[in-house]
Amino acid sequence: MMSTEPLSRGRIVTAAVDLIEREGADAVSMRRIAAELNVGVMSLYNHVPNKAALLDAVAEAVLSEIEFTDDPDADWTERVRMQARAFRQIAHHYPRCTMVVVSRQLQSPAGLLPVERALATLRDAGFDGQDAVRILRTFIAYIVGSLLREVGVTPTFAPVPRVGVQVENVDPALFPEVGRLAPILGSCDEEPDFEFGIDLLIQAIALLPRPEGRGGARS
Repeated sequence: MMSTEPLSRGRIVTAAVDLIEREGADAVSMRRIAAELNVGVMSLYNHVPNKAALLDAVAEAVLSEIEFTDDPDADWTERVRMQARAFRQIAHHYPRCTMVVVSRQLQSPAGLLPVERALATLRDAGFDGQDAVRILRTFIAYIVGSLLREVGVTPTFAPVPRVGVQVENVDPALFPEVGRLAPILGSCDEEPDFEFGIDLLIQAIALLPRPEGRGGARS
């Protein structure tokens, strides 16, 4: 039986988000989304031209939910922390869709806004264009890497069980440090670990030479 609720781009994107979070991006097809919505597959094409455009729309929908809080008067290090935390928060809410986000090249306002905010913060801190882009990519790599560990998302978007280091399975003669540190290796306090990594990155980045003063001319 076909749905009587009007079909819209928003409904299609929401169905795709829900499906990805349940089964992963590989499950998405126009036919599967039509089945999820109980509509004819051809009706989808009036709103979304193809699967690639649908995945772009999923990425944009996720990014549009990021709640940025920014204080232009704050030091750049704190502004970077706030932006990283905002992205991490949405990544935890949509872990599998976040992997779709980082796999797309988005040219829409929703896709470009987080990039613009991050680059503007770094440029205002005095970093040149090349370094600003490299710093942004480094933060994205760190956040996505943290997400893979924290929520157990593999490259194929499937959940995997967490496996800690079992002390009884470690040969202390071969791996003395692993044996000694097995209780720590086998546990994870995610938020402090994330903040520790962000602090390390910021401290290292702060040592980079900056040809411009804060608020100076950009190149």
